[in-house]
Amino acid sequence: MGSRGVGGNADGIGDDAVVSATGRTRDEWFALLDAAGAAEWKHQAIANWLARDQGVDPWWAQGVTVGYEQARGIRSPGQRQDGTFEVSVTRTIAGDVEPALRALAAVVTARTGVEPLALNLSAKYPTARFPLDGGEFVLASASARGAGKTSIGLTRGRMPTGDDLAEAKQTLRGWLDAVTIESVG
Repeated sequence: MGSRGVGGNADGIGDDAVVSATGRTRDEWFALLDAAGAAEWKHQAIANWLARDQGVDPWWAQGVTVGYEQARGIRSPGQRQDGTFEVSVTRTIAGDVEPALRALAAVVTARTGVEPLALNLSAKYPTARFPLDGGEFVLASASARGAGKTSIGLTRGRMPTGDDLAEAKQTLRGWLDAVTIESVG
């Protein structure tokens, strides 16, 4: 876990997976990036260099870039490219996507007192977006996991500082836990 109670990029994906997908360890990539002067580059320039010049799959290039930025102190865990912070939580429950997202949206509305700005049930990745004070938001999502299971998730974004990340993550977990099998129907 990072110093703010939120895990860094390397916490979720093991080195074996990085080597398998990219052909190098994180440390090897970081050394190459240091030699290329990437500590002075913007995020997209690093990701482009990895993808275009080094042949790394774009998804993995983003992951290596974020890991590099965190390892070099350019970006803190939970920090977005624009300098704001966000945290996310997920859990898998029994039920179908639409009722799961409706149940999750109802929990978020009950806990925040805010109706969703948008509830998009027909999208490939259904979501509900809730505006909060100061430009922050909560995004609720649901996606099928097969065999009558759905992954539900919450993201709190555009947080101005990383001071409350652990507390925000704990709050979001509590909201996920409030979505019960009975409420999904």
